[in-house]
Amino acid sequence: MADAGFREGPATSSIAIIGASADPTKYGNKAVRAYHKAGYRVYPINPNAAEVAGLQAYASVLEVPGEIETASMYVPPTVGLMVAEQLAEKGIKEVFLNPGSESPELVAKLKGLGLKVTQACSILAVGTSPEDV
Repeated sequence: MADAGFREGPATSSIAIIGASADPTKYGNKAVRAYHKAGYRVYPINPNAAEVAGLQAYASVLEVPGEIETASMYVPPTVGLMVAEQLAEKGIKEVFLNPGSESPELVAKLKGLGLKVTQACSILAVGTSPEDV
């Protein structure tokens, strides 16, 4: 898996889940739980939720205190385009575009901002199947 851009082990890695959902059947919730269980510092990003899966939610990555290494998007590409510059401003280095969140325009924008883009289900990156979360 390492050759697909996936990370091995959690250590003190941090991830923002853009489009985190309070609904446990949604992938934006499954990702929060999978990364939290794997030992990551997880920052759910949802401007309409106070918490997701028992973790404090933030309206944007810019509100998160401290550093975030990776972001995982569970939002439509139009929303991704609106938050792309915030990801770069926050210093996030890598972005997962999950199925349905990608578009050629968004990929180009993120790469133009200097972010590494991986188009894949980010839940698989922690060795978990979405069906098992």
